[in-house]
Amino acid sequence: MVRAIILLCIAVFGFCFIPQTGYANAADAKNEAVRLGIDNIDDYLHIFAGKKVGLITNATGINSKFESSVDILYSKTNLVALFSPEHGIRGAAKAGDKVGNIIDAKTGLPVHSLYGATKKPTPEMISGLDILAFDIQDVGARPYTYIYTMAYAMQSAKEQGKTFVVFDRPNPIGGVEVEGGLIKPGYESFIGMYPIPSRHGMTVGELAQFFNSEFGIGCELIVIKMTGWQRNMYYFDTGLPWVMTSPNIPTPETALVYPGTGIFGGTNVSEGVGTTRPFEFVGAPWLNGEFLAWRLNRMELPGVIFRPAYFTPQFGLYKGEQCAGIQLHITDSNAFRPVKTAMLILDQVKDLGGDNFRFKRPNGTDRSLDLIVGDDRLRTGRATVAELLGEWAVEADSFKAKAQKYYLYE
Repeated sequence: MVRAIILLCIAVFGFCFIPQTGYANAADAKNEAVRLGIDNIDDYLHIFAGKKVGLITNATGINSKFESSVDILYSKTNLVALFSPEHGIRGAAKAGDKVGNIIDAKTGLPVHSLYGATKKPTPEMISGLDILAFDIQDVGARPYTYIYTMAYAMQSAKEQGKTFVVFDRPNPIGGVEVEGGLIKPGYESFIGMYPIPSRHGMTVGELAQFFNSEFGIGCELIVIKMTGWQRNMYYFDTGLPWVMTSPNIPTPETALVYPGTGIFGGTNVSEGVGTTRPFEFVGAPWLNGEFLAWRLNRMELPGVIFRPAYFTPQFGLYKGEQCAGIQLHITDSNAFRPVKTAMLILDQVKDLGGDNFRFKRPNGTDRSLDLIVGDDRLRTGRATVAELLGEWAVEADSFKAKAQKYYLYE
């Protein structure tokens, strides 16, 4: 009955208040017992004793008291070098912007960029180190580059005989559900180095173990585990502070929709980048948002309501142009399936957009859609959305069965 009233409000008025129950109860769900890997460093100081340490981190590298991992390691270990991923050591660079080498103003330590011309630490960068550590908050999605910065660093650690240490952090979108297909051979990139699903359901520490064993990296790996985290937790369940992981992932809600609506980055449809709600908006100047929302709500997809929406990106695709489309409102984070939902949105957008809709075409540098999805069948029409979703469900189940032996938490 409540759902029918909500849908009637949307159809008649084009707006209504929609309770995001998956997040509205965050205060009630907090679990103050969750401790990050970096919170547990005192139990592992013997690992760092007498060692020269390098740290790969960014603005998300804080403990539960908002203390910087850089400051913590600088005071407790012999920290001699820093390494920055995409978006830089302080998280200020936009997606895709090259990040240069700098000196950290607070510590005076060199900061080596691992996003730009150099994505893998060079022998010169780590020759003076004994330990290379990693403390960055991931978002649980295959296209997010931090996990590949970690993988490249693990490769360098193996090649140069260094110990690799991961300070583990929660998967903000939970460790139970796995969605999406695998990267196919020939479509590997820095937004998909390895065949893992779009929503992989693992923490960075678990992924490090998986990469190390399944993909033959073979470095000396130590994972400093969290305590109190459970697989069925979303980030709002942890009681931990959230620092935006990049300029376009400002909230845990964004992280939940990103594994799905990120696919629109390979189309001429805006995914809301350039607004204050990136990846929650989907639209274009030529779309009918009212009709799109009506079609999608009629499907009664689990855990989500679609509101007709108008937005004007301040940068990126359609900068300064009013777009019509939808906003996703998550009503049940446990039931919501971001990948399936986004693919069904895409199907409807293609149908409603007609000749206005386009996939981005590979031009030697822009293979974005194929690299996001994992192959070219969606773009070329060699497989339907329904066919891909069916195939991906099988691949996700197979991956989860393989990944479970690397799980560190129940």
